[in-house]
Amino acid sequence: DEGKVNINDPVSKFLPEFKDQWLAVEQDAEHILLKKPRNVMTVRHILSHTSGMPFKSALEQPTLDLQPLRDTIRSYTMTPLASEPGTKYAYSNAGINTAGRIIEVVSGMPYETFLDKRPFEPLGMKDTTFWPNEAQVARLAKPYKPNADKTDLEETTISQLKYPLTDRTRQPMPGGGLFSTASDVARFCQMVMNGGLLDGKRILSEASVKTMTTKQTDDSLKDQYGLGWSTGGNTFGHGGALSTNMTINPNTGLITVF
Repeated sequence: DEGKVNINDPVSKFLPEFKDQWLAVEQDAEHILLKKPRNVMTVRHILSHTSGMPFKSALEQPTLDLQPLRDTIRSYTMTPLASEPGTKYAYSNAGINTAGRIIEVVSGMPYETFLDKRPFEPLGMKDTTFWPNEAQVARLAKPYKPNADKTDLEETTISQLKYPLTDRTRQPMPGGGLFSTASDVARFCQMVMNGGLLDGKRILSEASVKTMTTKQTDDSLKDQYGLGWSTGGNTFGHGGALSTNMTINPNTGLITVF
């Protein structure tokens, strides 16, 4: 909206380390054949999961929240692309994390600070954070799994995150790990359904919301995806860890958060 980033800009315009990426053409247990990709990776590609990047890099072990975003991004530039940018849809945390790093570079502030200042505070989303405090952890829905004998359930954790969740050394990541409440998420969804406006405050332009929530994947692809939003069937939304989900139906005015 401020004209600082265009979705057709090359990612390398903001993150020069992406100029030297390679594409994996053939691969087996002992060999890998690389070549330079034909297509330039754009902001549209990373936000629509058509960048060609894998889900994550080898650095993101054993959980996804251990390294600062700038270091994680550098590991993506050393990881070969799995497909030519723009030619295949494959859900990629790496792409979304890269978009978040562009926000840091352009805004001059950490990603989590940008979120607090730009959407969360104006929308009154006071219960949305990467680092839930002790009181918030006590209110957190607990996940369960079958025990070893398959006779009962036992409490488990979110496998992609480091525990305890209150640990401030955990690193925020755009690809996941944000905690919220149904009421906070509903306010965010109301703003989007209202074309970027809520309680008289304009957070996004109507044109940006329209672009985000309509198909941005190439016409040659059957996969329908916007910019950070799943689209198709006259609805749009996004899922999260443990089958959490939010869906917006602008035709009925119905928002579902579960």
